[in-house]
Amino acid sequence: MISIPWLSTDNLQFPPPVYALEDPNGLLAVGGDLSPERILAAYHQGIFPWFNPGDPILWWSPSPRTVIYPEQLHISKSLRKLLRKEIYRVTFDNCFENVMRACAGPRDYADGTWISEEIIAGYTALHHRGFAHSVEVWQENQLVGGLYGMALGRVFFGESMFSRADNASKFGFAHLVRQLRQWDFQLIDCQVANDHLFSLGAVEIPREEFQKILVNFVHQPSVSSQPWSTLAITPWE
Repeated sequence: MISIPWLSTDNLQFPPPVYALEDPNGLLAVGGDLSPERILAAYHQGIFPWFNPGDPILWWSPSPRTVIYPEQLHISKSLRKLLRKEIYRVTFDNCFENVMRACAGPRDYADGTWISEEIIAGYTALHHRGFAHSVEVWQENQLVGGLYGMALGRVFFGESMFSRADNASKFGFAHLVRQLRQWDFQLIDCQVANDHLFSLGAVEIPREEFQKILVNFVHQPSVSSQPWSTLAITPWE
């Protein structure tokens, strides 16, 4: 029988990530809640919640970990051409909850149902505290793409993205990475691999290496203290 630690709602302590299961890859603990304090405690250790609605909350720390180093972002010729055309407009933190709900919608490669009302409430509370952020991509006045995630110190933890127009999510992600480079962010956590992320320059690293990066950078003073919604997004050159 596989033993998985249960979390009580009385404390915020997680087992060390090294104790995560190999099958399924990275499952670390079950239970607890999605309070802002617990989610923050988890992310500081590289742990994230992922579960189906109606099931107990599952906490994960997979190995290898899929990441993107901001300076290694891959921009294809077609995406670079799109960026220069400025068909879309990008904003940050203008409609966080709308972006989350769009990410929860059905897509070709995933049904998105893991983003439950409980998940939306937890991360929206973190957004109001300045930890969770969204990127919005607009075509005229229509929201056609975007993504959301967490920023701690100089690490950005990407959660989910959506696209309702050609390459809209990649368009927004490219602008986000450019801004993160300006703020000297060291890493973008993508959690688990897929072809979409690999096309943007994602690589896989061992959990131990990922944890070392967190120790070095997640507690550093944030260089992104200004409200993200006030950022002026400059045209792509």
